[in-house]
Amino acid sequence: MTDRTTADAEDDHLIAHGVDDEPVEINRRLYSGKALLLMSGFAALYAAFHMAALNGLSIAEWTGIRIPLLPTFPMETWNFRIVHIAGALGLGFLLFAGRIDFPEKGGETPLLGYAAYLLLIPALFALGAALSFAVEIGNGVAWNGIDPRIKFNETYLFGLPLIVATAGGIILSWLHKRARSGFSAPDVVLAVCGAAVATYLITIYGTLMRNSTGTPFAPIGISLAAVAGTALIMELTRRVAGMALIVIAGIFLVYVFVGQHLPGFLNSPAISWQRFFSQVYTDAGILGPTTAVSSTYIILFIIFAAFLQASKVGDYFVNFAFATAGRARGGPAKVAIFASGLMGMINGTSAGNVVSTGSLTIPLMKKVGYHRKTAGAVEAAASTGGQIMPPIMGAGAFIMAEITGIPYTEITLAALIPAVLYFVSVYFMVDFEAAKLGMRGMRSDELPQVSQMVRQVYLFVPIIILIYALFMGYSVIRAGTLATIAAAVVSWLTPFRMGPRSVFKAFELAGHMSVQIIAVCACAGIIVGVISLTGVGARFSTLLLGLADTSQLLALFFAMCISILLGMGMPTTAAYAVAASVVAPGLVQLDIPQLTAHFFVFYFAVLSAITPPVALASYAAAGISGANPMETSVTSFKIGIAAFIVPFMFFYNSAILMDGTVLEIIRAAATAVVGVFLLSSGVQGWFLGASAVWFLRVGLVISALFMIEGGLLSDMIGLGFAAAVLAVQRLVRPKAGATVPIRGAD
Repeated sequence: MTDRTTADAEDDHLIAHGVDDEPVEINRRLYSGKALLLMSGFAALYAAFHMAALNGLSIAEWTGIRIPLLPTFPMETWNFRIVHIAGALGLGFLLFAGRIDFPEKGGETPLLGYAAYLLLIPALFALGAALSFAVEIGNGVAWNGIDPRIKFNETYLFGLPLIVATAGGIILSWLHKRARSGFSAPDVVLAVCGAAVATYLITIYGTLMRNSTGTPFAPIGISLAAVAGTALIMELTRRVAGMALIVIAGIFLVYVFVGQHLPGFLNSPAISWQRFFSQVYTDAGILGPTTAVSSTYIILFIIFAAFLQASKVGDYFVNFAFATAGRARGGPAKVAIFASGLMGMINGTSAGNVVSTGSLTIPLMKKVGYHRKTAGAVEAAASTGGQIMPPIMGAGAFIMAEITGIPYTEITLAALIPAVLYFVSVYFMVDFEAAKLGMRGMRSDELPQVSQMVRQVYLFVPIIILIYALFMGYSVIRAGTLATIAAAVVSWLTPFRMGPRSVFKAFELAGHMSVQIIAVCACAGIIVGVISLTGVGARFSTLLLGLADTSQLLALFFAMCISILLGMGMPTTAAYAVAASVVAPGLVQLDIPQLTAHFFVFYFAVLSAITPPVALASYAAAGISGANPMETSVTSFKIGIAAFIVPFMFFYNSAILMDGTVLEIIRAAATAVVGVFLLSSGVQGWFLGASAVWFLRVGLVISALFMIEGGLLSDMIGLGFAAAVLAVQRLVRPKAGATVPIRGAD
């Protein structure tokens, strides 16, 4: 690969280098030597396995040799999802430590390491038992859940050793200190346990036993494997995504067994642990919609993002944005809106996008005069907006299609106007802030050359191919694969040419990047399983119906609050999956169209990333900007305020979701854009080149709400309010508080 200095020679003013490089987490192990080769190979093989399986290729097609023991792709659906989760567990436990205080030499705890290696005995015993079951079934043994000999073998030869090894490995991983560059014994134990769970479930689900899940005839081994698998998923989620989702999942799990004692709509029927766990590791829970999407669309677009990173297209996106928008007042903030929105659309996590692109845009925003809390808030709002930007929507569009059965193309078209409204609103917010503070843009000698960026516009080809293929009717998998290949091809027109080593590195990066989102989706599947098995979602729908009898707007407001609450601390995919299971069915029962109901909960689940008090994207931005996290989250909430109103527009004006005649859609979009302009003016106190006093700001907000409502009469009233505000501002000229231009970072 050509050294970076070659690219520098082409344009001395390039700003972005490695802007989309994968951030190194604080608990990530940094291997070297043979251990690094082993882990790199594991990660690359894991990602490449998905690419092969998803495209329906077989090993025989690659080698020309048919080997009976090797699987032929595409794999059976449940087996594929089980392997998908097991691979992520193994890779995740070896990559991410159970604690963050890596010891210096001599600070390790060898006795705990030896104890963990003893746990390898029951872990390997459980794995061996699962393999022996596979041999027995292959030899024609009739497997069932009531044969005493089989129950004994499953309980004492498989289940008990597996539970002991899993529980012991998790506890020891919290206590054991190990150098950052070496394998930790408890993590090896947990990886083996994950393999044992997968081996057993693939073996048993390969028989008729999958039809017995949730019944007294289910083999006890399924329940024991699911207990261990659930614990492993929750432990990995804790390591890669923090405690927020674990606490929520834990509450739902406790609810399964105490719900029978709760009053009112929370009351649920008694469910035994065997019945619950025999069903939670099926497509009613962990292997359900969230894992279906993570094992197909999400992993595919993570591979695509990794190839974009290897070909340096991510750097080009940011440099192109700086070249075209950097000269405008407050230029870096406007660049953040474009670049972070585009990258956030692809990578599927608001906080992760903040860490990558924000490390560049936030310091530059502070440099041109934005307060540090505003700089962080703009980046958080832009990265969060990427999750609602079609065509990828941070994988949200694919999950929505999976859950609702609505065609993917219909979902992405419906998302277009709301996404434009959001980003137009954020643009107005940062522009008015720049105007109030008297900011300048960046100088030409501080920016990439537009001519150089135009000559490299072909680097947009992978994105164009992706969008074109999707709307030409290609499957998402085929479109994503073509775009990934295109990213490698266009790299040959740049100094960063992708050869075999770069392709291997891209697959390795994809394996690393996929662990977090796969763990989170599997953990969300636990919550979805609880909801489906206890019926709490249906009872919540009944509650919404009761509220709607009083006021439909009140029911929508309550649904908004629950969606935000469920999404706090969770990545987009998990937040939407949970909200879609709890809230969306209730909205559908209110006679709200299914697409509108799911977009409603999707938007608020996404916006939980910038909603105080738990706003992950805002907190990540505050860590870079140096501002107070709570102040940053409040400011990002203000900047993204339009997004909290847009979902209500879906309800009052379906033309916003492309449901109507062409004229109705154009009018709805135009009046809504005017509405978000007035809303931004009112929130920021800046209207048509002048400051606005408090009562004019109130008038602007009122006019905005009328414009956003969508009716012809309401639009006329809104325009009337705006005209009155303008007349008062120009004729009466009420004095607003003076603002002092600030040109340096706070």
